[in-house]
Amino acid sequence: MLRRTDVTGTGGVRLAAWEFADPPKGPSGTTVPGRTPAPEDAPPAVLLLHGLMGRASHWATTARWLSARYRAVGLDQRGHGRSGKPPGGPFDRDAYVADAEAAVEQLGLAPVALVGHAMGALTAWQLAARRPDLVRAVVVCDMRASALGEQSQREWEEWYRSWPLPFATQADVRKWFGEEDPTLERPSRARGDFYAEVMAEGEDGWRPVFSRRQMLTARETWVHEAHWDELGQVHCPTLVVRGIDGELGRAEAMEMVRVLPRGAYAEVADAGHFVHYDQPDAWRQAVEPFLDGVFPA
Repeated sequence: MLRRTDVTGTGGVRLAAWEFADPPKGPSGTTVPGRTPAPEDAPPAVLLLHGLMGRASHWATTARWLSARYRAVGLDQRGHGRSGKPPGGPFDRDAYVADAEAAVEQLGLAPVALVGHAMGALTAWQLAARRPDLVRAVVVCDMRASALGEQSQREWEEWYRSWPLPFATQADVRKWFGEEDPTLERPSRARGDFYAEVMAEGEDGWRPVFSRRQMLTARETWVHEAHWDELGQVHCPTLVVRGIDGELGRAEAMEMVRVLPRGAYAEVADAGHFVHYDQPDAWRQAVEPFLDGVFPA
């Protein structure tokens, strides 16, 4: 079962949260409503935070195995998926962290494990640093703590301009992002699948469900700023996961683990940036034991 609950984010932005199983039951057997504390016998909660341009549905495979033991909830972050896309923003770090905080509190998820990919991972560790009372554990998937630099932002602007919009079919979306994109080093079916999920069909073809201008604005907040200080303020157990061929290098990942007071490390072979898409079984083997250790049966 996939159940949607709207959350009110900072500035009144409507956020779509998706529960990937039946809501947990309270002591009386009745459904526990949103915006209330979780009952003592409810399963522990995991909030899944997608990366830039992503959406909660990208976690569907992960959520299926999580739901056997945990209350698995995915959040469409502002500007993404079915959530609000305010023309004037904001799309800064404070807004994204405040939105995640609102989701945890309004859905009664605390103390929650935060599992984040890329931008979602940064949101996760910033929330854990700022509100340790809400967070039990963090999983950081392929996100750097270092600033990327102005050149990186210019490259993204050029990349966005290269998209051959609109795409005639969803198959064309998969083919271009998975095979034909000139920035690709080698074909990636997982990459094609990722982008196929963030395109919608209109009168003239398939276009992204997000604003590329808003995505560039959101990205500026880690292109120009490093986030090592907040990483060092995360005192809950934190697992740093990287794909061998991803964007987070091994040396930086190991330094992140060193900076974290309770850091652990895992890497996934034959995986790029989209670790949970590239190697879903190996991703599970890395993450599941970590969460089970945080929430012992």
